[in-house]
Amino acid sequence: MTVSRRAALKMGGTALAYLSAGRAFADSKTITFGGSVPMSGKDSATGLDVYEGYKVAVKYINEQLGGAKIAGQTYKLALQLFDDASDPQRATTLIQKQVDGGTDFFLGSFSSPIVLPSAAITERAKKPMVQAGGGADQIFTRHFRYVFGMYPRASRQLISLVAMLKSMSGEVKTCSIIATNDAYSKAQTAGASASLKEAGVSILDTFSLPPTATDVSGVVNDLRAKTPDVLIATTHSEVSELIVQQLVSTGTNIKLLFFSLGPENAAFRKNLGKYAEGLTFIQYWKASYKYTDPFFGSNQKFYEYYKSATTRKESYQTVAAAACITSYVKAMQDAKSIDPQKVRDALAALDYESFYGPIKFTPDGDGDPVLMGAAIGQVQKTGLEVIFPAKIETAKMIFPLPAWSSR
Repeated sequence: MTVSRRAALKMGGTALAYLSAGRAFADSKTITFGGSVPMSGKDSATGLDVYEGYKVAVKYINEQLGGAKIAGQTYKLALQLFDDASDPQRATTLIQKQVDGGTDFFLGSFSSPIVLPSAAITERAKKPMVQAGGGADQIFTRHFRYVFGMYPRASRQLISLVAMLKSMSGEVKTCSIIATNDAYSKAQTAGASASLKEAGVSILDTFSLPPTATDVSGVVNDLRAKTPDVLIATTHSEVSELIVQQLVSTGTNIKLLFFSLGPENAAFRKNLGKYAEGLTFIQYWKASYKYTDPFFGSNQKFYEYYKSATTRKESYQTVAAAACITSYVKAMQDAKSIDPQKVRDALAALDYESFYGPIKFTPDGDGDPVLMGAAIGQVQKTGLEVIFPAKIETAKMIFPLPAWSSR
């Protein structure tokens, strides 16, 4: 069942309705995906990336494939998303109203503090949610059956980073961690801390910042006093940017800098300019990866279409969001049905190669930590390169990083 434009506007906030070039397919069956996205507020930069991925995949299936072919029927796809303004309370109100209005399938917002309460609502309603914006362990440890995520849970996301540090022939002996005081960052930090200790890397300090931090000078002063070989920041983009700016302004040089979120985003790199060079980050996707795909044909063809369909620079969140749409359609085709329960069961059983890479969910709904785990990327000459693992690297790692004053 779809939500009408008039009903959508009554829900509050801006309705982000999208049905291929903005026109309605009056004579066609339609599958509507509901949800919310942060189009404004602190998470809007990545939220817009996620929305663009959803939109481009819908556009491709509607316009290039003529719709989704499911059990002998052809369906057009539509998005009925709302601006949650990076506010969990606003998001849950919008999601509940869509559930009450009869929406059967949901896409996730961006950031775990929004995805977690939203998923609780769709879980109670027994409506599937496929999302590319929430990785906190709590999303996947509450025995939810209807939520699926395109990343491993947070505590498993930095396994590749620790493996890279361990492989660096003893050049990395000490580490400090800056974590945002939220569910995602705390889980990611806990998982990384345990792995670092097993790898023999000493953790000098672990700092906690509020999600809305506007000053990190105290943390930077402590880092200057006891400088680690590596700084790991499990922070969101705006805080990651602030950390770099204050490291630069104080001349605090660290051999290797890692940020969970930030460097993968084109706006982040543009804001920092030359100071983004050498920053490392989680790298779930790159255009050069060689994957096949049942809809686009290959990763490269997906990327070519993406560039032709939008001027927004891609990030891995964009590509993961597009894969949410195609994974939904793949599950519907496998189930030969658009019944929400049957689609849920087919999502749980997915095991296929896509333009995003292998897609297979754990029994808890997060991405398989081996098949869907991240590589490590680094900003080099304003572009994004893969530096680990070696079998898929596209460039050698810059290490140690040059001093800020020499850039």
